[in-house]
Amino acid sequence: MELLPRSPAEFGSARYWDRFFRQRGQRPFEWYGAFPELCPVLHKYVRPRDKVLVVGCGNSELSEQMYDVGMCQDIVNIDVSDAVIRQMRERSASTRLRMSYLLMDMLQMDFPDGHFQVVLDKGTLDALLTDEKEATLAKVDQMFAEISRVLQVGGRYLCVSLAQAHVLKKAVEYFSQEGWVVRVHQVASSGDQQQFVLPVFVYVMTKFRKMPGSAARILEICPEEQDKPMRVESAERLVAAVKDRQHYALLCSQISKTPCREQVSLDLCDRESGKPRYTLHVVDSPSVKPSRDNHFAIFIIPQGRETEWLFGTEEGRRQLAASAGFGRLLTVALHREQRYEGMAAIQAELSGKVMELAPPGLPARQQVPFLSVGGDIGVRVVRHCGSSPLSGEFVVEDVKGDGTCYFRRLVFLQNRNVVQSEARLLAPTPLPGQKKRRKDKKKPSPTEPPGAIDKSYLCCEHHKAMVAGLCLLGGPDALPGELAVLVVGLGGGSLPLFVHDYFSQARVAVVEIDPSMLEVATRWFGFSQGDRMHVHISDGLDYVAKLAAEASAQYDAIMFDVDSKDLTVGMSCPPPAFVEKPFLQKVKTILKPEGVFVLNLVCRDAQLKESVLAALRAIFPLLYARRIHGEVNEILLCQAAWDSSYALADVLQAVLVL
Repeated sequence: MELLPRSPAEFGSARYWDRFFRQRGQRPFEWYGAFPELCPVLHKYVRPRDKVLVVGCGNSELSEQMYDVGMCQDIVNIDVSDAVIRQMRERSASTRLRMSYLLMDMLQMDFPDGHFQVVLDKGTLDALLTDEKEATLAKVDQMFAEISRVLQVGGRYLCVSLAQAHVLKKAVEYFSQEGWVVRVHQVASSGDQQQFVLPVFVYVMTKFRKMPGSAARILEICPEEQDKPMRVESAERLVAAVKDRQHYALLCSQISKTPCREQVSLDLCDRESGKPRYTLHVVDSPSVKPSRDNHFAIFIIPQGRETEWLFGTEEGRRQLAASAGFGRLLTVALHREQRYEGMAAIQAELSGKVMELAPPGLPARQQVPFLSVGGDIGVRVVRHCGSSPLSGEFVVEDVKGDGTCYFRRLVFLQNRNVVQSEARLLAPTPLPGQKKRRKDKKKPSPTEPPGAIDKSYLCCEHHKAMVAGLCLLGGPDALPGELAVLVVGLGGGSLPLFVHDYFSQARVAVVEIDPSMLEVATRWFGFSQGDRMHVHISDGLDYVAKLAAEASAQYDAIMFDVDSKDLTVGMSCPPPAFVEKPFLQKVKTILKPEGVFVLNLVCRDAQLKESVLAALRAIFPLLYARRIHGEVNEILLCQAAWDSSYALADVLQAVLVL
């Protein structure tokens, strides 16, 4: 028995629906959205005394169920199929006396203006708006005009739909331009009983008199029936919000049936602000043998540690999942803009949502553990928020590492998963003769980080490798009395500070393009200038070019630690202009013959990386690469001439010592 139409246009044909319902017989046909799922939304907008019109009623049980539970009984049902109208009249004639079924085309209704408080449409708009051809859109406009005509001011048009983008956009644009309030509800799924993978939505269009002029549109979305509506600024944004929820439903359906071959990442956003609150990664471990208790676990990454290799990279998370011993591990990163009350509050907030991402084969009523490092959510204290025309928005924050160590970090928010600069904080020590704190005095909060910077410690592994590169100048006894060092890129100042303090005769010149970074380094990272430390606010390209033109300076070491603001290039450090041959020639000009040029390279584009290495080799015949374990950074040590008395192995040993 063939019930499907030969073409989408047949959905609008009375002949097709007559044939459909004759062949289907008495069995009710529900497109989607069972009554228990729709009931919470319908209860909000349908009152017992309302006069309700159901357009395109078919043989759905929705009207009967609304009548039987007492939600509303003054219900008029219309359809273009004579067969289904006769069938439905017979089914309800003796039991539902106030409900009627009429053979009528919703495009040309016989009702007077303003006759109904509610018009209910379950799948009818979806069936009519099968394409965006001119004839189809004309029919939809006629449908909307008729619905608008028969509704009272203050009345509601409730449309149950799968919310295909073109369908939702058409409805939203039409009624919002008429001055109606448009709200979209996502219907809560009934779980295993749900017929469709895609979620069901109810558009609620409330009729208002059209105001003259360009009154602001009111567009809202309710992700679940119990949520407060969230205002959105445009029809496009509303369609995008619905599409996000459809993609999420498809994702949940897919990963609930099969293991993930690749890690899946998604953001859960704050309901009030719409900003990301949690970032989730779904990590499956095929090597873990399943048992009743190791199917699924949630791992809360401590605040501020989401950038660490173990938590911030695919390989690290894969290792974490394997060591945790669960078939599926869901890692949860917390965002600095959000506030969290503690592990128990996070668990309560996420417990329902994370179960939607459970793996196949999870036993019913299985307790899913929440894990973390040390059993808490870590500490993150934002010390400073700033913005500059060159660096964009940035934050300075203190975070708790392993054990009792705290670290201060500079993060540029345009690339928030990368720590720009980092320094270890010193634990506070009592002054000589200072008495111990009395027991009845208020103790400092255990979540309050100390404030002093440990200038003797390099946090970043690539900085350690860069400093070790200075050993190419010769052994400790062979280093020049005065070591002239040029550092391009200040950041928090940790690298030039360490060189200044560790090499007592070093004279360090720092070039930084952004004056805001000098303020940040001075105020928050313990940086200071003096006789042997000077900062020049200038573009590094211009500064080096000027020195090369004047031949006025020669350095024992030149260090480039400069990030690129252009995220479209596959190289985030340095900017491409810093590794072009003409500029590298200028670098060589201001470098002493046996000096060392140290470059921090962060490049994910293999072809681009090869071109950078080729340019460097053309200028500096001696080039050595030091890869940083667990990071993309690669430190390149470049020389025009080599001091054979000092082996490269000593440089690598120096890295280990640092």
